[in-house]
Amino acid sequence: MPRPLDHARRAELLEGVIAYIADRGLAELSLRPLAEYLGTSSRMLIHYFGTKEQMLVAALETQRPDIAALFAGIDDPEVLKSRLGQSFTLNTTGTASISIRVLLQVLGAATVPGSPFTAYATDAIEVLITAMTETLTRINPSIEDPEAAATLLISGMRGVIMDWWITGDTGRITRSVNLLVNQLF
Repeated sequence: MPRPLDHARRAELLEGVIAYIADRGLAELSLRPLAEYLGTSSRMLIHYFGTKEQMLVAALETQRPDIAALFAGIDDPEVLKSRLGQSFTLNTTGTASISIRVLLQVLGAATVPGSPFTAYATDAIEVLITAMTETLTRINPSIEDPEAAATLLISGMRGVIMDWWITGDTGRITRSVNLLVNQLF
């Protein structure tokens, strides 16, 4: 008879998986070193999650922020500009930075043909674009193509955050964020 799942332990493991990826990266992820890091065995990870890919997607799902809440109630372009400018700081420090760092790794891995992360990455991008499109439409109904504007903004922010983590050039990146945000309005 299979051993029943300990849901509290499963949640603990998922939190540990995110910390591991943030600390050591997704590219070289292997079950044995991950299991050792988590204080368990690779067999137990398979018991809890099925496959490595299923485990990673489950861990990512625990990190998904409420995107709609980030932009809810914003009806003023200046408030949106401020919120986006602040998001650079929030997404590069503290606990949010772990989620964003892991998400960026997954988005990169999803570009490989046949990636097990394609569906997750597609959904993550669609959620962001939809929320931003709705916000831009609410703020300025005269924007000719709000979905394209939202795509440019979200993709640009994602790019400058990744650039900052690679280069650490805060001054250049801050200027770039401000330029990107101000281009829309």
